[in-house]
Amino acid sequence: MKTLLDKIWGLHAVCELPNDETLLYIDTHLIHEVTSPQAFSGLRDKNRTVFRPQNTFAVVDHNVPTVNQSLGIQNISDDDSRIQITTLESNRKEFNIPGYSMGDKENGIVHIVAPERGLTLPGMTIVCGDSHTSTHGAFGALGFGIGTTEVEHVLATQTLRIKKPKSLKITLTGEPSTWTSAKDVALHVIATIGASGGVGYVIEYCGDYITALSMEGRMTLCNMAIEAGARSGMVAVDQTTIDYLNKTANANAKYPILKSDPDAVYDKLVVIDIDGLEPRVTWGTSPDQVCGIHDRIPALASDSTKAEELKYKRVLEYMGMYSGEELLSMTIHKVFLGSCTNSRIEDLRLAASILKGKRIKVGLSMMVVPGSGAVARLAEEEGLKDIFVKAGCDWREPGCSMCLAMNEDKLLPEERCASTSNRNFEGRQGRGGRTHLVSPAVAAATAIKGRIAHPMEVL
Repeated sequence: MKTLLDKIWGLHAVCELPNDETLLYIDTHLIHEVTSPQAFSGLRDKNRTVFRPQNTFAVVDHNVPTVNQSLGIQNISDDDSRIQITTLESNRKEFNIPGYSMGDKENGIVHIVAPERGLTLPGMTIVCGDSHTSTHGAFGALGFGIGTTEVEHVLATQTLRIKKPKSLKITLTGEPSTWTSAKDVALHVIATIGASGGVGYVIEYCGDYITALSMEGRMTLCNMAIEAGARSGMVAVDQTTIDYLNKTANANAKYPILKSDPDAVYDKLVVIDIDGLEPRVTWGTSPDQVCGIHDRIPALASDSTKAEELKYKRVLEYMGMYSGEELLSMTIHKVFLGSCTNSRIEDLRLAASILKGKRIKVGLSMMVVPGSGAVARLAEEEGLKDIFVKAGCDWREPGCSMCLAMNEDKLLPEERCASTSNRNFEGRQGRGGRTHLVSPAVAAATAIKGRIAHPMEVL
């Protein structure tokens, strides 16, 4: 009678605390350079150390340049970025924390690297000072983002004070159309329940579509759960999970088929029909402002409030669009293939299959940023890098890159980008930049046509 969330929570609850809080044991603590400096300073101020450094793992990803990483820290022009990276390296050495430095051949985005290294396993609790820690729920784990104060608490105690979230079961029915990927399904889910539809919940994704989905697709879906306001996303453990772990973790280990009981009781149930679903594209500045690729920008609802009307006008003004405009008419200046959402080898293979033997539109730039050193090497071995380069793409080194523009990879004001990242907020990819969230397949087709395009247009 227990959900997957119930089972993991019960195994990790150290004790119950006042105010409905639980002291939860944390198996794996992932850290990066942006949200950890203050936490380590707090430890020093209180004369504390890291309780279990072997359960912590560090990477540098948000601020790292995606070119010439071998040149080291002097290759970083921004003072804040340089300080954050050197500070993490110093803290890592002082507190004996394992991890990767900038330029390490295994380094990359934290949510790509951890599963590759076998740090993400079924039944685990995993936290990081990064909201997209929800990615790790694809392995039947409970992964979620925490704040800097909580980072300090986990470093010092390997536990966290937290209220148990509610459970939301989302069942996906039907079979989407050709070229519709997990990214498109994720955007459709967010559009259906809203950007705050998952607030207070952990989403468990179920249904035949999920059963047939690859681990890379499941990670993409769980990664985007946070964009619906959820604390995390989860998928039950099955043979697909085990097969993936046998390749990336310990092939001799025995992993449990961890899943919810058939008669488990959830706090909320949602069924979403994805039969015939076509690729999705965001048109606004929130991940729930989504259309089918052949749709037009929706009109404002007739019963909208004044506040909603003002918000709608603000969004269209910022994005430089008008109500009723065709998405397929949108001229694109830059294409970004990367981020913790879509920079795995499966994503690169998909985009390369469309770009093979073709060239991107003259005047448009496409940046391809693999999620880790391992992904980059595999892409090179498979000839994917050559396909991208011959198509006119800019092949980069691993990092978060243009997802959040904390290095030199950013949009100029009013530049329009088709991006495989996870957020299309105002200024997310550069001040004044305009972002359309898309799948790797749509990103590749768009790069060829120079406007938002369906893959079938170029095949």
